[in-house]
Amino acid sequence: MQFHHHGYVSGEPRVQDAAGIGLDRPAELPDQMDVLIVGSGPAGMLLSAQLSQFPDIATRIIERRDGRLVLGQADGIQPRSVETFQAFGFAERIVAEAYNIAYMNFWGPNPENPSEIVRTARTEDYAFKISEFPHLIVNQARVLDYFAEAAANGPGRIVPDYGIEFLGLTTRDEGEYPVEVRVRHTVGDRAGEERTVQAKYVVGCDGARSGVREAIGRKHVGAFAAHAWGVMDVLVNTDFPDWRTKCAINSAAGNILHIPREGGYLSRVYVDLGEVAADDDRRVRQTPVEEIIRRANEILHPYSLDVKQVAWHSVYEVGHRVTDKFDDVDVDQAHDPRVFLAGDACHTHSAKAGQGMNVSMQDGFNLGWKLGHVLSGLSPASLLSTYSAERQPVAQQLIDFDREWSALMARKPEEISDPQELATFYLGTAEFPSGFMTQYGPSMVVTDAAHQALADGFPLGKRFKSVEVVRVCDGNVVHLGHHAKADGRWRVYAFADAPPAGQPSALASWAEWMASDGSPIARHTPAGADIDAVFDVKVVYQQSHDELEVTAAPEIFLPRTGPLGLTDWEKVYSAGPSAWSTADIFAERGISRDGAVVVVRPDQYVAAVLPLTATDELAAFFAGCLNAQPAPARV
Repeated sequence: MQFHHHGYVSGEPRVQDAAGIGLDRPAELPDQMDVLIVGSGPAGMLLSAQLSQFPDIATRIIERRDGRLVLGQADGIQPRSVETFQAFGFAERIVAEAYNIAYMNFWGPNPENPSEIVRTARTEDYAFKISEFPHLIVNQARVLDYFAEAAANGPGRIVPDYGIEFLGLTTRDEGEYPVEVRVRHTVGDRAGEERTVQAKYVVGCDGARSGVREAIGRKHVGAFAAHAWGVMDVLVNTDFPDWRTKCAINSAAGNILHIPREGGYLSRVYVDLGEVAADDDRRVRQTPVEEIIRRANEILHPYSLDVKQVAWHSVYEVGHRVTDKFDDVDVDQAHDPRVFLAGDACHTHSAKAGQGMNVSMQDGFNLGWKLGHVLSGLSPASLLSTYSAERQPVAQQLIDFDREWSALMARKPEEISDPQELATFYLGTAEFPSGFMTQYGPSMVVTDAAHQALADGFPLGKRFKSVEVVRVCDGNVVHLGHHAKADGRWRVYAFADAPPAGQPSALASWAEWMASDGSPIARHTPAGADIDAVFDVKVVYQQSHDELEVTAAPEIFLPRTGPLGLTDWEKVYSAGPSAWSTADIFAERGISRDGAVVVVRPDQYVAAVLPLTATDELAAFFAGCLNAQPAPARV
């Protein structure tokens, strides 16, 4: 963690210096703002945390509740989400309080006595094999707390405006603030008071019954499946031996998905309530918790649950729906979007695959930096059209996956031909639920794959998969990707050719060009800003760190930043082995020994892979998604 670059800090270093609007943020919801976020769920809170890194943008987030969420329904945290938490600065703390899924066990009918269940498989959780980040269980409310902290501590100082309800909106074709939003106060002396505010952009993160979605005429496409599940968070005593292990349980009496919760005692239990009659009219949702507990005991036979407390429970029917578009622009319209949908407002599905909160947060991550770039003048407004184009296919993939997983979970014993089928599916599809399958296609922010062979292990359009490297200045082993924070900057990783620092090389020539007046840094960094305000440029050499002198690296990798002009020593790395690691990022990610440039977007997805000699291509890529600034940057 880096701090002190704006001067000595004696207090909490996570509280960043306030700037711009963050210095004088009005307590009341103003009449005009740049971005209005509706809803403080996972998508909305991540979005506010990201936009807090753009302190000159006026962002507000409204929530009709009177305060923070106390008990969240979602709880599964996939490895990609933990990776995202790391970028926002709180992964270590939330991991410490969460339940870490180490194994998933599978139970089925005992062939010798089908009325009883037996363990059929014990599998390591998929997170161990595909990521350095764990698969966690933690209350959604705590996730929102951490994002709220990041938003409030960022230079924009964003905090939710609780007790304000969205009523509707209209969009004009002209004016600086073209979206008019009607809201109503729901608490306090102003309860019932209605008013109209104006915004440049509105983001509906207001759930499955989204008022924003309705206001822009978007529709959920899909239907409810004819199957119901009861879900409860419970404190119990039991003789079931796997009570602190995640389990999928198939029995003659139905099915259970059991997930231990954080804290060592609490567990979540999804209980199969069976097929729903066509004329049920949602009566199944009135199923009392006592009936859910009875069915759970029937399914677990010969084991039993003695429920001591029910912290929360609900009943839901499985639904698989995706909104027809994630913004307010129809296919035959030419203008840029002004209103967006994220999270449950644009995709709904079952909870059993642990995807809802995770995919919703990635919606917010994708949109947040794009809004920040456009509103701060870094990018053209056309960048915003890539949000729906990128996220809608991901939502459809989620629906397809969840439909198959839900069908497998709901099978009757006579439909099970292979007792290992569910375990095989769980492990065989691991990359998708973990959050690592997402791959964005070519666009203004993802190049084609012409040079992909230079770095096979960094597939274009997929998230940057980190590897350990050695920081040359101090010899510490760090994950290269973990140094990339959710600060809205582009990462440009230069992987050096064979000569070491200080000798003539393709890397040295590339670095000289990056420091020149014709580089993307000079063209796209605002006047007076630090040299690394838009582009975080790092180098990885092939030699071991003890064969390199950090001061021999080109000056572009030793920038002087902040008001004191202090040298940043943490941009020069070595791929070579050290006493603490045998990793070689060149070998592990298939990077050419002739060198390569890997460009990573602010949301951690690989945007370009290029040769060190392809400076014209690199300049053209950034010219296609960033605006030229009116004056040279301070170099």
